[in-house]
Amino acid sequence: MNNTPSRLLCLLLALVTFAPTGLAAEADLALPATDEGLPGEGLIVRDDWFKRLWINKRTGWAKRVQQDQGAVVFLGDSITQGWGDSLGGAFGDLKVANRGISGDTTRGVLIRLKQDVLVLNPKAVVMLIGTNDLGRGVTPETAAGNFKLILSALKKHNPKMPVVLCAVMPSSASKRRPADKIKALNALYARAVWGDKQVTMVDTWTLFADAKGDAKKPEFPDLLHPNKLGYAKWAAAIRPILATLGLIETQPDDFKLEPGFESLFNGKDLTGWMIRANARPNAKPRVTKPGGFGRPAFKKDIDLAGKTQSPDGRYVAINGRLVVTTPVEGRRFQQLWTTRQFPNDFVLKLEFRATPNADSGVFIRKPQLQCRDYPLAGPYKDLKKYKPQDWNEMVVTVKGGVAHCTCNGEVLEAEFKLPETGPIGLEGDRGQFEYRRIRIKTSK
Repeated sequence: MNNTPSRLLCLLLALVTFAPTGLAAEADLALPATDEGLPGEGLIVRDDWFKRLWINKRTGWAKRVQQDQGAVVFLGDSITQGWGDSLGGAFGDLKVANRGISGDTTRGVLIRLKQDVLVLNPKAVVMLIGTNDLGRGVTPETAAGNFKLILSALKKHNPKMPVVLCAVMPSSASKRRPADKIKALNALYARAVWGDKQVTMVDTWTLFADAKGDAKKPEFPDLLHPNKLGYAKWAAAIRPILATLGLIETQPDDFKLEPGFESLFNGKDLTGWMIRANARPNAKPRVTKPGGFGRPAFKKDIDLAGKTQSPDGRYVAINGRLVVTTPVEGRRFQQLWTTRQFPNDFVLKLEFRATPNADSGVFIRKPQLQCRDYPLAGPYKDLKKYKPQDWNEMVVTVKGGVAHCTCNGEVLEAEFKLPETGPIGLEGDRGQFEYRRIRIKTSK
């Protein structure tokens, strides 16, 4: 029996059935012709070049939805787009999806969020957006309002999905992006995420700003877009956060102790460390407001033996790293102490890594030696061997009541005066700080 007509009929029915669906899907991805019924406020870019880029990018991404499931999504504008599909391999074999569109604004991101981002069910979202709003005359307040809607949609989709918010990078008044406007927008972003445990904000403004608050040409040749050096610094700023989220650097540290040294941190939990009481028994908890800083009150000592983190999650043991996490308030003054006292002479060695402009400290018996992202946060801004957002070694040699302190061999303090005895402590203030290979060699 000849069934050719039947096959032709089936093919025609298939074309009729599926062609409209394909056309509708592409129409859904196109830039809306008007603002009517669209969420958010402010500018939606409708230049011809932008409309073409918008549809080209989004139709390409629509074909990768299954392939990009569970990726870490990088969301933003031309600064993100310019990093490339694989982000230059900056994060090893981490599965990433670049969802940056050149020229996009906070409202544009809001409109395309569901189909470009949420449909991927991301493991995390790294977001940098807002500079084009300012460049197009949108107020910081309007852009921040759109950001809140973006954040709300991300949280509604998955209330446990980490969000890494990068501060809007510096530019120039010559690009219609003056420093005061960018700083105002970043302040509004910081206020919007204050107290939010789901969001980690990274200070990528201070990382790149010059003394006037503008971009620097060696990193931003056109004072708007980073070059290879700029992207490398951005990657380094994000990498410690991704490690703390368990997305990269997931293998335990294989460091071996030198002869005569003993470890003060076992790399697995906080055994040997404690939170010391710092409040009166009847004191009421201190409540801070957005824009303020935290200072937690503990009414009794808390021994952290066997615990992988402190009660509030500020200090966490992760794969050989003792992490002082980014505080939800932006700044929170807090200390962690060894349960032991150290009355004898000793040599203390440790390595630390700081996110941009992060502030911590190492207490030696009791006095605090400032341990910070030194080039940005000081006080030792002229160090030649310091490695920003990478691991640096601190060595403290104590003889009698004096400590000699170095960072990568450069002297921080030649004669740091100390009391007769006391514990070792680690402070938290702003940004994220990590410590590892904390070890000590004591004299008999």
